[in-house]
Amino acid sequence: MKSGIYSVTFVPFAKAVVTFIGEYDCKLDPKGRLSIPTGLYKQFDARYRERFVINRSIFQKCLVLYPVDAWEQIMQDLGKLNRFIKENDTFIRVFTNGATQVELDGAGRILIPKKLLEYASADKEVVLNAHLNKVEIWSKSLFEQGMNQLSDKEFEALAEKVMSKVDPNEQRKLS
Repeated sequence: MKSGIYSVTFVPFAKAVVTFIGEYDCKLDPKGRLSIPTGLYKQFDARYRERFVINRSIFQKCLVLYPVDAWEQIMQDLGKLNRFIKENDTFIRVFTNGATQVELDGAGRILIPKKLLEYASADKEVVLNAHLNKVEIWSKSLFEQGMNQLSDKEFEALAEKVMSKVDPNEQRKLS
């Protein structure tokens, strides 16, 4: 009887897209600690509830809180870029500048570095805006300004422009 070598290939299931929802008004304590609201905390995968990465937003004057698994995915994507191309190297350097790993303390709070709070003009009142796989941390006044930036008609036009690019075979009922 001939023995053979068997090769088994494991094909991982497509990773489910984790999405967070909700808008939460919060307060920072004088040391810059932020309590994660229970409604948001419960949405985080139990394996990653204690560690996060906080960073500056690319397009907005706010901070972004990533569960560590979402941040690791971004780092994997950045790792695919050719670092011998100057713009790639520059983007990686600027994007990761200030990124800080934070952990929940015993009271369910994270300590936001002062440098990042200054960047986002966040002082006492902040808004957590959860969407897709991240949570934005906004100064309450800047968040309200940003949300009032578009009229209803302008938002309708933006929605049509952006969502019309989604492949109809991939679309799901959104309304």
